[in-house]
Amino acid sequence: MHSQPTIDFRLTNVVKQPERLSQIRYLLADSGLGLDSDITLFVEAWSGLQLVGCAGLAANVIKCVAVDEQLRGANLSARLLAEVENAALARGHFHLFLCTRPCNKERFARSGFWPIAQSGNNAVLLENTPQGIERYCRSLQRLRQPGEKIGAIVMNANPFTLGHRHLVEQAAKQCDWLHLFVVREDASFFPFSGRLEMVRAGVAHLPNVTVHEGSQYIISRATFPAYFLKETGKVQQAWSEIDVLVFRDFIAPALGVTHRFIGSEPFCDITRQYNQMLHQLLATQIAVMEMPRIKATGNAISASEVRRLLKTEQFSRIREIVPESTFAHLEAHYFEAHQNTRAEVA
Repeated sequence: MHSQPTIDFRLTNVVKQPERLSQIRYLLADSGLGLDSDITLFVEAWSGLQLVGCAGLAANVIKCVAVDEQLRGANLSARLLAEVENAALARGHFHLFLCTRPCNKERFARSGFWPIAQSGNNAVLLENTPQGIERYCRSLQRLRQPGEKIGAIVMNANPFTLGHRHLVEQAAKQCDWLHLFVVREDASFFPFSGRLEMVRAGVAHLPNVTVHEGSQYIISRATFPAYFLKETGKVQQAWSEIDVLVFRDFIAPALGVTHRFIGSEPFCDITRQYNQMLHQLLATQIAVMEMPRIKATGNAISASEVRRLLKTEQFSRIREIVPESTFAHLEAHYFEAHQNTRAEVA
């Protein structure tokens, strides 16, 4: 009977020690896994001079868990998870998420992770508490409003445009109450705090709208853990399906949502596919109302166009496609910075 090898666990700060990533990449590749770019910390398992396991951490999301093939079944993945959870706790992250292939669900369940939603055979989202999603739903229930027609919108608002305002105004007009969620993750050009401020200012005139700070149960495409899915199409499918299922099975029932409002998408294939997933998965329980985008100067209004105009300092054209409240925010936080940068270059 072979004795178990002695395992030494080490922490690697990805920002300060990028040279350590090459061996991690090889280990992940051996398991058919990629390396997500937002990981800031790795727990490494070493047997002598050989890297035999790793687990990454991006904020409170555990990613890129891999174990050398010869040591699988030796409980190393459970030890890695315990080590990376301790590292997360030390950094103030108590509520942890993990996304993996469904075939690994039972293995992670034995380490204290509970499933929330699953996308076929592609991916399953888990969290390290059996009460997490229920606790969030109870907090939403306190914000529930009476009415037969309760609407919901989820938006990034990067930044909040006249198109966004039109969608919210039309939805609010059709509903007894409207719940508006702003995607939380700071993976956009504008930080979450700024986007939330612009949205609140832009809908302040509507009395039947609640603006919600998006939670980690409203999943950003930019931060979805996709390291175990090599095909872009599968990443898109998994993210869309898990996000829509969490909304359908948990968020909507907590608030009594009957209608989900979305804008038509003439530009972005990813958003258009996401809209198709909403139609497909919500159809029997929640009405999906897809509304055409409004135009300005002949073109459909988009947040990406605002970002482009901001970078090229076309401030007068920005004024044509954003509310005054958004323009005031940009003026206060971005116009001066652009002008200062230009002066420094000159």
